[in-house]
Amino acid sequence: MKTGSVNLPLHYGKAPPWLFKKMKRLARCITVCIVEEEGAGRFLQKLSSPLWFQSLGCILGFDWHSSGLTTVVCAALKEGIEGTENELGIFIAGGKGKKSRRTPTEIEEKAGAIDTVVEPLVYASRMSAKVDSAAVQDGYQIYQHTFFFTKKGEWAVVQQGMNLKNRYARRYHWLSGDIDFVCEPHSGISSQRLEDTVLNMVSGKSSDARAKATEISKEKPDRITRQLLTLPRRHSILSADINPKRLYKIFISTYERSPENFEELIGIRGVGPKTIRALALLSELLYGTPLDFTDPARFSYAHGGKDGHPYPVDRRGYENTISVIERAIKSAELGRRDELEALKRLSRVMG
Repeated sequence: MKTGSVNLPLHYGKAPPWLFKKMKRLARCITVCIVEEEGAGRFLQKLSSPLWFQSLGCILGFDWHSSGLTTVVCAALKEGIEGTENELGIFIAGGKGKKSRRTPTEIEEKAGAIDTVVEPLVYASRMSAKVDSAAVQDGYQIYQHTFFFTKKGEWAVVQQGMNLKNRYARRYHWLSGDIDFVCEPHSGISSQRLEDTVLNMVSGKSSDARAKATEISKEKPDRITRQLLTLPRRHSILSADINPKRLYKIFISTYERSPENFEELIGIRGVGPKTIRALALLSELLYGTPLDFTDPARFSYAHGGKDGHPYPVDRRGYENTISVIERAIKSAELGRRDELEALKRLSRVMG
């Protein structure tokens, strides 16, 4: 299921090397503790919570409202557990920019280390990105995609899109399970900003539109493009940049593939936001199917923030935190679990 999204102001720059080095160590400690106590699957469930993920970023020393929290936390987790993936049973693929495009390859590279086939994992990675870029048209372009998975084939996605016009970023969380990629895939969305006009083709209200859009996509391209030329402009934000001639080649692909449902439709290579937008508007024009234009989007600091807000990172305190957790993990490995149990009791008191 898609479990939520968060909006964050765009921040540029990088985390200081000295801080990122500590982030990786602490991220590894936290991961090991959770996996040892609750299992790899439970760790993915935590990552799929926007609030928990945000809190993790704050603990690692990142600004609670910064877009950089997503990319740096994902990178710290990925690099932090490097070399221990087989032992932990957790693998992380993808990342920001060019690294996101390597996600399928990185998943396939772990084929020999997991207890299931990798094809469903690659499909989940691709479809989660496709849905948030083409089926949920909120103005945010996906540029960061991190895919977490376990030996059992469980998976979670943390990905982020940017909107350069309003200078905000939006983070999307996904979790494997009994999932329908194209109908209400999210169970809860947390956001600081709602957009005025969003074409939400995975809304329950858009079920008829999904069916009709799929039906239209199987028609001959000539007919579709002729109909597009007569589109009314009442949805100007959505229809203004639709060019029937440019979409013609894509409609050839949909006609030849003849998709059985909306999920197959958006899975066709080349079918992107403009194609879906055109088909959605045509479904409304020709069949009167309702479209949902409602935005689906519905911490404190432990060690300070990298930009010095609300106060500079306490380097000594940060190092002490890492040392305490590392010592507890080491003791547990040697059979002495008193320190780890003390941390668990503290978490229950603070929770």
